[in-house]
Amino acid sequence: MKRFAPAFALSFALIFCAPLWGQAAYGFHTINYPNDTFTQLLGINNSQTIAGYHNVNQNSGFTLRLPFIFTTENYPNSMMTQVIGINNSNVTDGFYVDNNNVTHGFYNKMGTYTTVDFAGTAFNQLLGQNDLAEASGYYSMSANNTTPDTPYTYNETTGVFTVITIPGSPGGAQATGINNSGQVCGFYIDAMGVNHGFLLISGNLTTLDAPNSSFTQALGLNNKGQVVGDYMDQMGNTHGFVWTSAGGFKTIDDPAGAGTTIVNGINDHGVLVGFYGTAPTNSGFIAFPL
Repeated sequence: MKRFAPAFALSFALIFCAPLWGQAAYGFHTINYPNDTFTQLLGINNSQTIAGYHNVNQNSGFTLRLPFIFTTENYPNSMMTQVIGINNSNVTDGFYVDNNNVTHGFYNKMGTYTTVDFAGTAFNQLLGQNDLAEASGYYSMSANNTTPDTPYTYNETTGVFTVITIPGSPGGAQATGINNSGQVCGFYIDAMGVNHGFLLISGNLTTLDAPNSSFTQALGLNNKGQVVGDYMDQMGNTHGFVWTSAGGFKTIDDPAGAGTTIVNGINDHGVLVGFYGTAPTNSGFIAFPL
């Protein structure tokens, strides 16, 4: 894999993020892939190694070792790759599109790539990775992903899929994160086409709807039960969030992208990664709790 060590500046800002439900203070750093105007940061482990991708026209995956070392990570001979989940052993997962335009899930352990497809399905993505060789993701029965999604977890040691059933989700659902306790987060679409976040703990489902929002997605979680994602307010602006059972929702807005912020990953130290902006222009960010 080719390594990049570019010289570019990180922006820094301090913001107190709490327009609706409490106060959360973070220091934000903007991260852009060299010579690109589209970067999304999607997962982070406790060593602060980050998973993501760049290039809006032909997605190319990477991992990032702070401060500036990008390592390209693309499934071999694929048309495009997104790297999304990463664990504390630097095992990553995500999805790739092959030369027949079929989307497959995959995980990468020490440079060995393994395709993950639920049998008999046409479209798969892996979105989360824990330290126990378990991934979360979903499948679709249509190659262009126009049919409702079905969430699952996948054991990389045994090769066993476990399908997750979310009541009241005729529009489908995705399992976006899994932690070492087997807790799973994600989102589902109800009969009215509304997105709701969820957290599944030992078979008990908690729906996560940000107050005064019309759209909520849970996109990642850590081993302390903190869930992150995004929601849309009544004005149509998108904000990131951190949710805990004790504290509820806290809004997260990168000061450079207020109203267009999405939080996609969180590690056990509470460090956040995500992105802001409107495609085809996105910038990644990392946010440290203060």
